[in-house]
Amino acid sequence: MANTDATGAGPEPAPALRRAVRGYLDHLTVERGLSANTLSSYRRDLDRYLRGLAAGGVTDLADARPADVAAHVARLRAGDGDHPPLAAASAARAASAVRGLHRFAVREGLVGVDASRDVRPPTPPRRLPRALDVAEVTRLLDGVGPAADGAGGSAALPLRDRALLEFLYGTGARISEAVGAAVDDLDLVEGTALLHGKGGRTRAVPIGGYAAGALRAYLTRARPALVAAGRGTPVVFVNSRGGPLSRQSAWTILRRAARRAGLPVDGPDAVSPHTLRHSYATHLLDGGADVRVVQELLGHASVTTTQVYTLVTVERLREVYATAHPRARG
Repeated sequence: MANTDATGAGPEPAPALRRAVRGYLDHLTVERGLSANTLSSYRRDLDRYLRGLAAGGVTDLADARPADVAAHVARLRAGDGDHPPLAAASAARAASAVRGLHRFAVREGLVGVDASRDVRPPTPPRRLPRALDVAEVTRLLDGVGPAADGAGGSAALPLRDRALLEFLYGTGARISEAVGAAVDDLDLVEGTALLHGKGGRTRAVPIGGYAAGALRAYLTRARPALVAAGRGTPVVFVNSRGGPLSRQSAWTILRRAARRAGLPVDGPDAVSPHTLRHSYATHLLDGGADVRVVQELLGHASVTTTQVYTLVTVERLREVYATAHPRARG
C-alpha cells in the first residue's frame, strides 16, 4: 500500500507515474515553450490526479481506466477533503492537463490506449462578450487626440492614438491586424483596408468616415515626423522612435483612453482591444447587418464563431423589453 504524503494530500504516487508526468512536463517546456506559471499550474493539476490514481491502487499510467479519469473530473467539481470544489472553467483546465498527459503517453508508446479519450471535461458557461454601447465608444474615442490631451494640432502621439482607436473600432480589426497593417494596405480614397488575419487569410474591410479622417490627420501631420526619428517602417502605426508599434503599447494607449473616459480598466469587464472588436460586431448586428456579412468583416472562418454576437444582441433586446414593455413583469 502506498504511503500517505506528509502533507495529508493523499498517497504518494508510484515512481512510474511520476516519470510519466516529468516526461510530459519536459515536453511542454521544450516543444511547446509554455511559461513557468502555466507549467506550475499543470504540475499542480497533475499531482492531484496522480494522488487520486495512487489512492485507487494504480501504480502505472497504463493501468489507468476511463473510470479513473471520470472519477477525477467528478472530484474536481465536487471537491474533497483536501480541495474545495472548482468552478467549471478551473475544472476544465485541470481536466485538460490530464487529457494532455494521456495523449502524450500514447504518442510516446508509454501506454496503448488513451484512457481519457471519451471522458468529457466540464463545459464552462459561455460568457457573453462585453460590448460598449455607442455612447461609451464615443466617450472613449473623444478621450484621445490633440484636443483631449490639451496639445496643439501637430502633436504626433495623440494623433496616432486617436487614429489607432478609430481604426480598431471602425474596422473591427484584431490588435495584431492593426499593428501589422502597412500604409500600402490602406486606400483612404475608396475607404478600405486590407487586414492580414489568422491562418494567412487576408480580407478587405470598409473604413468608416471618422476612422478615415483620423488616419488622414495622423498620416499627414504625425507619422512623417515619427518615422524620421528612426529608420522607417512600412507599418501604419509607429512608436516614438519610428519603429513598429507593439501590441503591448497599443494596449497601453487603449487603457489610458479608457481610464480617461471613466471606463473599467481592471476586472472581467476591463476595456481591451477585443472590446472594440466586440462592440463593432454588436453595433453592426444591432443596426440590421446580416450575420454572414459580419462574419466576413470579422474574418471568422465559421459563422458559428460570429453567432455569439447574436446572443449579445438578443440579450440587449431582452433587457429593453423587460424595462419598456408594460406587461413584461408579472
